[in-house]
Amino acid sequence: MLVTFSTDAYPNITMFGDDALAMLKMMGHSATVPGSIRAEDVANALSLLKAAIDKQKSTPPVAAKDEKEPAVSTAHRGKPLIDLLTAAVKAQDYVMWDKATFIS
Repeated sequence: MLVTFSTDAYPNITMFGDDALAMLKMMGHSATVPGSIRAEDVANALSLLKAAIDKQKSTPPVAAKDEKEPAVSTAHRGKPLIDLLTAAVKAQDYVMWDKATFIS
């Protein structure tokens, strides 16, 4: 599963489902897809996400399933979502997420 985060203030961000659900939990939300954050609650979600990522920076990144692939830290995976949330805070806009859909 892929999850797409969206707000009118920033381009959509699509993440792998496991990573997206982990980020949602870090923001204090359930891992329910679809979902949303009201504009007035986005700043708090951003703060919680940043704090959780900062806490995890002290632990080594999880190794990739394929040994040839480099390990990717939570901070690196979360950066696009942090940017999206930051833009939503500045624009006083809501954030939504849903399963990604692609048109072929």
